[in-house]
Amino acid sequence: MHSQSQAPDLPVGYWALLRDNAPYRRLWIGVVISMAGDWFRTIALYHLVLQLTGASGLALSGVVLAQTLALCVFSPIAGVMADRFSRKAIMISADLVRAGLALGFLYITSAERVWLAYVLTAVLMGVAAFFNPAHVAFIPNITTPRELIAANALAGSSWAAMLAVGAALGGVIAALFGSGTAFVMNAVGYLVSAWCISTIAPPATSKPVVAASGRPATSWQDFWQGMRYIAGAPLVLRLLSVKAWSAGMTGGLMVLFALFAEGVFQAGALGMGTLYMARGLGAMCGPLLARRVVGESPQAMLRALSVMFGIAASFYLAFAYMPTLWLAAAALLLAAMAANTLWVFSSTLLQIYVPNTHLGRVFAMDFAWLTIVMSLTTFATGWCLEHQLATPRLLAALLGGVLCVPAGLWWSFSRQRPQAPANDTLP
Repeated sequence: MHSQSQAPDLPVGYWALLRDNAPYRRLWIGVVISMAGDWFRTIALYHLVLQLTGASGLALSGVVLAQTLALCVFSPIAGVMADRFSRKAIMISADLVRAGLALGFLYITSAERVWLAYVLTAVLMGVAAFFNPAHVAFIPNITTPRELIAANALAGSSWAAMLAVGAALGGVIAALFGSGTAFVMNAVGYLVSAWCISTIAPPATSKPVVAASGRPATSWQDFWQGMRYIAGAPLVLRLLSVKAWSAGMTGGLMVLFALFAEGVFQAGALGMGTLYMARGLGAMCGPLLARRVVGESPQAMLRALSVMFGIAASFYLAFAYMPTLWLAAAALLLAAMAANTLWVFSSTLLQIYVPNTHLGRVFAMDFAWLTIVMSLTTFATGWCLEHQLATPRLLAALLGGVLCVPAGLWWSFSRQRPQAPANDTLP
């Protein structure tokens, strides 16, 4: 591991983390560049699909649904692989495959080829399902316990910053140069990410799981062993619900953000980029501010979850009825601050309470549950829009209001005594 330049009892600063921890710095640079390209592609693809289909809410829901279902289907096997094989090799392979797939979007040039958007999105996100748990489980392998929350907060805020930058630039590029340019830049970002990750010296890997017979466990046995571990850890089960509640609602909201920009506010691709930029700025600032206000103890983070759910619910409700694009962007910014804090805190708490040997499977299940909820909200939103059962504003209010439920549940959970941290995660 790397050397530490700060006193062991002081929190690690973000600059110190990047300066002193070379493996994390290289991982962070690669992932940040690929995430920026992801948002270039996302905004360009949404705009392209709406253009080619006459602003069909159901068609756009199909793209979002393809993203979420692919993650759901492939996450269980991806988690097993992240615990059995080199997490570094999985990330590099996923980046190289995604680079080729990103170029496939260049062939979507007419309404007759919109089906390619669904197929390519599903395959690309299926590959991403292998990258995601490997990436999150890899962070504790290259950081010290004292660096862990700083590493997660920086990763979450960087994702949000790239959402803000990528969404804004993606909207501009799609409007000025066409969607094809954004797709090419997405492919280049994946190649840069693969190169950065390839320069990281691989950390020590966990031993293969051994079955009761004494022989190495099969992938199927690995999977069920992970499920038994999750079922027997109540706090882990509750933490696995945080992203499903908070981020799962964004499946429908992502469809509505695009429709608010294109239809409600008549602002086109630039308006879509504005809303996604506001969401990104809020998500970037939220974890950084929360770390200062809440602190780094697991108990404090657990208590904060209820408050963050309440804040997110309040401002998503406000977003639904804002009269102008800029007021809607302001409400979205504040809602995203709380929502991304929920993401970062839940990831950090899972890394604290789950042994390294199970991290891949636990985070794969985390993404799987998230995508199940996201798929349901996406389909329901598209169906309601297509059959004119509710207005975009009413649907946004309903999706935001649902977050009041976990706010109450986590207030009750936070009063209970948590389990002890995993031995190989914290001293």
